[in-house]
Amino acid sequence: MKKQQSGFTMIELIMVIVILGILAAFALPKFADFGSDARKASINGLAGALKSAAAIAHAAQLAGNTTLGADVTLEGTAIKMVNGYPQANADGIGAAANVSANDYVATGAAAAGGTTMTYQLAKNGSATCQVTYKAATAATDNTAPVTSAPVVTVTADGC
Repeated sequence: MKKQQSGFTMIELIMVIVILGILAAFALPKFADFGSDARKASINGLAGALKSAAAIAHAAQLAGNTTLGADVTLEGTAIKMVNGYPQANADGIGAAANVSANDYVATGAAAAGGTTMTYQLAKNGSATCQVTYKAATAATDNTAPVTSAPVVTVTADGC
């Protein structure tokens, strides 16, 4: 009696490998570059951290019933304030959000109300992949009423 073998022939196995190779050639480029998505996520994460830090510092100042320009202390760190919110500098919003200089490059820092500070990624950063913090404004700094709260703007076109 002859034993009948079962399984795949060599031709069938080669065809499956060829089809998988063709599918991989089309699918791989679609998923290979996650760097852009990671940079966008990092910038958006920083924007959320800046908004939260500004709100927490403002709440701490309100709870402490201090003047609009008085420093507040968050987790042992003194936060420089202007118009009831963190200043647009490393001692203000940078300290409140605990922004690392290893991760982000900051430009345009100032202590006055209405000034801006821009953060870009330290690696692979570009001018069209950034987040900007604009300090709160008042007619006269640290004198009520505050005319606008801080504004955080994300530019993620070039990420």
